[in-house]
Amino acid sequence: MAKLVLLSAGMTGRTQDLKAEKTTIGRVEDNTFHIAEPSISSHHCEVVVRGNDVIVKDLGSTNGTFINGERISEGALKPGQILRLGQVEMRLEAEASSSTTPKKLSQTMVMQRGVSLTELEQTARGVAFDTKGSGFSKKDNKVNKIVIASCVFLGVVILALLLYVFTMAK
Repeated sequence: MAKLVLLSAGMTGRTQDLKAEKTTIGRVEDNTFHIAEPSISSHHCEVVVRGNDVIVKDLGSTNGTFINGERISEGALKPGQILRLGQVEMRLEAEASSSTTPKKLSQTMVMQRGVSLTELEQTARGVAFDTKGSGFSKKDNKVNKIVIASCVFLGVVILALLLYVFTMAK
């Protein structure tokens, strides 16, 4: 039995067996294969199984249906080929028939995931950061001290002048 295996990040490994003659794929829940992703149309495409052939028909999707990077309105999908709907990629995999010589199928590739917050925290706990000479140490800003001292001095001079003016006016 053929199946579609999702390859896109966040959906890696999710599969849909192509048991029925026709499988609809889209963003809304009334599809046989529901994929809630914004780049997929409500009713994006249908996959029809005819014997050993798998035919993909685009249903007027906004972002297109592609087989191995080529946009199609209808096309045959072979085992190992990549079907892309919008930004979501999946691969057709088929089980080898027991009556024929088994074919080696390509294995599902595990996509690299990001680092979790827990892993970052565990890694950072034992690390001491050397701030000397790294450019991240606290700077002693002499300019700020000079500006502050000048402002204080100027304030004292202005205050002294005002007192002088008021004492002379009396």
